[in-house]
Amino acid sequence: MNVKSANTLLVAAAATLGIATQAQAFELNQITTRVRALYIEPADKSDAISALAVPKNSIDVASKWAPDLDFEYAVTPNVGIELLLTIPQKHAVVARQTTLGPNVSLGSVTHLPPTLTAKYYFLTDTFRPYVGAGLNFTWFTKNDLALGGAGGTHLGAESTSVGGALQAGMDVTLSEQWSLSLDAKKAWISTDVSLNGTKLTTVGVNPWIVGVGLGYRL
Repeated sequence: MNVKSANTLLVAAAATLGIATQAQAFELNQITTRVRALYIEPADKSDAISALAVPKNSIDVASKWAPDLDFEYAVTPNVGIELLLTIPQKHAVVARQTTLGPNVSLGSVTHLPPTLTAKYYFLTDTFRPYVGAGLNFTWFTKNDLALGGAGGTHLGAESTSVGGALQAGMDVTLSEQWSLSLDAKKAWISTDVSLNGTKLTTVGVNPWIVGVGLGYRL
């Protein structure tokens, strides 16, 4: 290879690298908003309730689909800060085994679970896998828990929960502004449930939150 050919090759390589770098860093100092459909699958961890002969892990919080709106600010080409938002979510709650019988309704609980995470991207032109970690703050906006369901003896529950959150996923670039979002989160959410001021159990909702949707770079 002569000098002229080598120089031409180097220029072409530098141009290619520049284009690739530009494609990888396109979110720098910009905001991406995403709309996702989420599937929330609680882990249903709970202490035994000896007074009602309820075994460990017998409190079942119902799974459900929910909408998600989140915003992400790109701090660097590799690091983004994401805020997940949704509307308050209502979950039916059932005790699978009690002295009152199997599958006893405990009513429902409604909560708002915003989650803030820092994400690290392993950059490529089209596929951008990432991992993240942060905090979940859950506000239980409405407590309709009661022994025997509606009309039964009211059960108390803590109004807030703060816990960790982990995530992993991938953004797939569709165009300069649009992307496909695939995301999975694990959030640690728990509340103490009480009867007449006496604690009965701690329920660890601790859901897996799996979502798919579209992102738009503002």
